[in-house]
Amino acid sequence: MKKTIFITGATDGIGLATAKMLASQGHHLLIHGRNSKKLDNVVTQLSGLLTKEVNQGSVQPYLADLSVLSEVKALASKIKRDHDNLDVLINNAGVFKVSEPMTPDGLDVRFSVNTIAPFLLTQQLDSLLGKSSRVVNLSSAAQAPVNIDALRGKTKLADMAAYSQSKLAVAMWTLSLAKRNQGNGFTLFAVNPGSLLASKMVKEGFGVAGQDINIGAKILIRLACEEGLENRSGQYFDNDIGAFASPHPDALDTSRAAELINTMNDVISQLQ
Repeated sequence: MKKTIFITGATDGIGLATAKMLASQGHHLLIHGRNSKKLDNVVTQLSGLLTKEVNQGSVQPYLADLSVLSEVKALASKIKRDHDNLDVLINNAGVFKVSEPMTPDGLDVRFSVNTIAPFLLTQQLDSLLGKSSRVVNLSSAAQAPVNIDALRGKTKLADMAAYSQSKLAVAMWTLSLAKRNQGNGFTLFAVNPGSLLASKMVKEGFGVAGQDINIGAKILIRLACEEGLENRSGQYFDNDIGAFASPHPDALDTSRAAELINTMNDVISQLQ
């Protein structure tokens, strides 16, 4: 069954590899990027796959800087204008090392892009996500307890600390939202797609070539499209072991998750 699938960060790394595989299967793809030239190039690549292999499906580009929350909201508005439903939302976009860690909104870019932007997108696109829809959120093997002041932009962190905290935060809000949705909402997963895959982020951050990027793409597609996973909603998939696994204890702490979500909602409301 062909699906309408929105992928953030689809011009590089795991996002691009995932988009290529899904294009070859003939799905209707909404792809996001923050560089117009790269986005146009990816549209050309994916359109070629659609034409050559299945002659169906479509590719629609969306440009936005997810570090700026007003652009995140504008992105969601464009998608709601263009589409009546989404079968899958893959919140893939992420950052690690950057030259300027603070965004124009006064937030750490890792928390803004990795944590708050996907949370806001999921909120804003709620009306397009039915009971059969899925949201796949990229976490990481690198996870550390969240400093709420750092999430607010009041405390600066080193690159690895900010990244690992932002990725635990993803798992926390994913599992919490899935629990609220239980029985009458869309399915959500948090996933570590695999450690040290061959993405630009890994090359720039760790100076290594990394493992086959398709390892990550394949698990994203499985979680997005495989039948019968609805009863796994709210679970964490660790692709380093190839199975659903116990998340970091903080992801199961309802009080910590509530504090995180309340803080994100507060940050979002202050920036409106």
